Amino acid sequence: MRWILGCWVRATMAGMTTPLAERYGAPRPWVRSAVVVGTTLLAVGFLGWLAWAAWFHGSPDAESELVSYDVRGVHETVAVVHVTLADGVEASCRVRALARDHTTVGETAFTPTPGRNEVSIRTEREATSVDLVGCRTPDQSRPR
Repeated sequence: MRWILGCWVRATMAGMTTPLAERYGAPRPWVRSAVVVGTTLLAVGFLGWLAWAAWFHGSPDAESELVSYDVRGVHETVAVVHVTLADGVEASCRVRALARDHTTVGETAFTPTPGRNEVSIRTEREATSVDLVGCRTPDQSRPR
């Protein structure tokens, strides 16, 4: 029994002194270079896409801003909207009049001109505020 245990320990110890490269084989020299080049190409591609997406979504063709509004009566509210358009772009804008309980009491869409736009909103009851939904172009999927 002692002899068997001793042979097993010697065999195990002999396996521990064998270098891993001899046991499992050495990695090919080009593998590390390929991994570095592939990772670099992937990172450059992702950063390029990220820059394009930031530029594309950061410079829309139509932008709008609610400057002011005036409740002129029970059935009329006037909103002043400043619109910035790219050259040669046609857009459509939408504004909503809201009541005290935050329900929509009037809504209108208009074709803006660059700069200041006064828009009259017909309301079904007195409005207390105006919400600018935004302006959009055929190429712009969400209003701004």
